[in-house]
Amino acid sequence: MLTTLPFLLVYLMLSVLLVREDIRTGLLPDRYVCPLLWAGLLFQLCIHPSFLPSAVVGAMAGYLGFSAIYWGFRLVCHREGLGYGDVKYVAALGAWHGWCILPVLALVAALMALVYLLILSLCQPEKEPLKNPLPFGPFLAAAGLCVGWQSLINFPL
Repeated sequence: MLTTLPFLLVYLMLSVLLVREDIRTGLLPDRYVCPLLWAGLLFQLCIHPSFLPSAVVGAMAGYLGFSAIYWGFRLVCHREGLGYGDVKYVAALGAWHGWCILPVLALVAALMALVYLLILSLCQPEKEPLKNPLPFGPFLAAAGLCVGWQSLINFPL
């Protein structure tokens, strides 16, 4: 039987690469997001096959839910409010953690981003942080680790 450690290392490595890219460029490249999604599904298939349906639904729900937010905002405001890389990243997190965790994950990521902006606006009021785009990938990664890590490490190493 395969152990979880190689999968968790892939999860962490790809998450770190995604955070780094999002902070540097404001993009979540497919070359990291797609392997993260497929590694999550493979992890569930190999390690916890009974959870695979929840992981597939999680990937679909994450993609469809954030895609609806992306397109809804774009249609109403005629500009992007969320990058499409974030949509795919939530799908990958859904593949790793399942559909049940996605609402909490999205809420925690949004609250982390809100606290960050609040602190930034208090420390640097002259820069007006609300007018600049905010990379959301780091907050999704942090929320994935905070909220979903428990479910991943419960599997036997």
